[in-house]
Amino acid sequence: MEPLDILISVVMLCLAVYFLLDRRFQYWTDRGVPQSKPELVFGNVREVSRTIHLADKFREIYNELKGKHPLVGVYLFFKPVALITDLELLKCVFVKDFQYFHDRGTYYNEKHDPLTAHLFNIEGQKWKNLRNKLSPTFTSGKMKMMFSTIVAAGKQFKDFMEETVHEQVDFELKDVLARFTTDVIGMCAFGIECNSMRNPDAEFRVMGRKIFSKPRGKVKSLVINSLPRLAKLIGLRTLDSEVSDFFMNAVRDTIKYRVENNVQRNDFMDILIRMRSDKDTKSDDGTLTFHEIAAQAFVFFVAGFETSSSLMAFTLYELALDQDMQDKARKCVTDVLERHNGELTYEAAMEMDYLDCVLKECLRKHPPISVHFRITAKDYIVPGTNSVLEAGTSVMIPVLGIHHDPEHFPEPERFDPERFTAEQESKRHPYAWTPFGEGPRICVGPRFGLLQARIGLIYLLTSFRFVRCSKTPVPLRYALKNQILSPEAGMWLKLEKLNEV
Repeated sequence: MEPLDILISVVMLCLAVYFLLDRRFQYWTDRGVPQSKPELVFGNVREVSRTIHLADKFREIYNELKGKHPLVGVYLFFKPVALITDLELLKCVFVKDFQYFHDRGTYYNEKHDPLTAHLFNIEGQKWKNLRNKLSPTFTSGKMKMMFSTIVAAGKQFKDFMEETVHEQVDFELKDVLARFTTDVIGMCAFGIECNSMRNPDAEFRVMGRKIFSKPRGKVKSLVINSLPRLAKLIGLRTLDSEVSDFFMNAVRDTIKYRVENNVQRNDFMDILIRMRSDKDTKSDDGTLTFHEIAAQAFVFFVAGFETSSSLMAFTLYELALDQDMQDKARKCVTDVLERHNGELTYEAAMEMDYLDCVLKECLRKHPPISVHFRITAKDYIVPGTNSVLEAGTSVMIPVLGIHHDPEHFPEPERFDPERFTAEQESKRHPYAWTPFGEGPRICVGPRFGLLQARIGLIYLLTSFRFVRCSKTPVPLRYALKNQILSPEAGMWLKLEKLNEV
């Protein structure tokens, strides 16, 4: 073939690919849905993880197009995604028409990456069965049983901070908060004293960092998002093999020790062990295989330590910027403790209403889970429109965008816990605030996450005053490569020891 013929063939092929991609990026326009302008190959996510967080990108698109249609169209690489902008449609997705949206559509690979086949990811009847088994784990009764374990970790946390602050005033809190939550969940999920508070290089803490410090490459993300079946077929993993091996061994050793020594601790692992099958990889009798137990323990660890530590870091940041608010939160804590003779009981922790409002407002302004995912199980006619969400279409909820919409939360950048008094909540659309999701697929463990955050803050607020310092990030920026919202450069605050009464 002549060089000119080769050149013409290459040009024709490139043009064909270009027009195919361009046609693909007309998907939403062809269906009468407003769409954000995509870029070739990357769709709407070219700058995501490089200059902007996905949550902020979706917030931009939400603000640009909301009100034009109950949903807007975006593209993750070549993949069309419906971004919900109307709260009534959100109610349909979460609850009213749940039968169309019962799965998240998030990638997992049970064969090659078994720890990813956990409650957050799995689908269909298997999810339903597992959810029914695990839901009783997080009742208020079970929280009371775990309460003393969390309080013990809180006391160790307080002692460590008091010792350390003698040597250091300006303090990076994000890592030490993650070490606290790692210790709590290590005890409650694995019955293991991680000791990461005093040893930042403890194995559980090191593995926790690795989970979030190794983001997927662009090529892997493209294949997983655009061709998930191919990704499973070729064995693409999302977890580092060292992390996977560590958690598999930790769960195996924990089960072996408890069974052989008849150890019961009234914690998450006990409940999983009671459902245990003797099989490693497949069970059809309603019990849990070893891989299933390991996956649930893993997601409990991952979801609990990072989200709760980020929530606590953001809360202390906002309180450091408003000393009056911090004083009010501290007074709420001390007043309740006085009523309970200075003892931190479960009932006392639940009575701290203003602290609860502070945490809820922080979850509004800085929701750790800033985007919710669903996938359409069968063709769905969007109520009030002629638009159809075809089976297999990904649906995403821009939590950060909705939480910062002045229509639902006036002056959204202002931190105001009073938004969450019972009176104010009753005036607001019930789906304007969804940090944990909603409906049958709501997060299974918000009670636990909020409880450990509440206990950590109780000990900190009664021991220290938090003040901004020269290293405090104002304005706050989010870490771009972490899917869970967290501060970009840690959380530096000045700590002042309070005089003991």
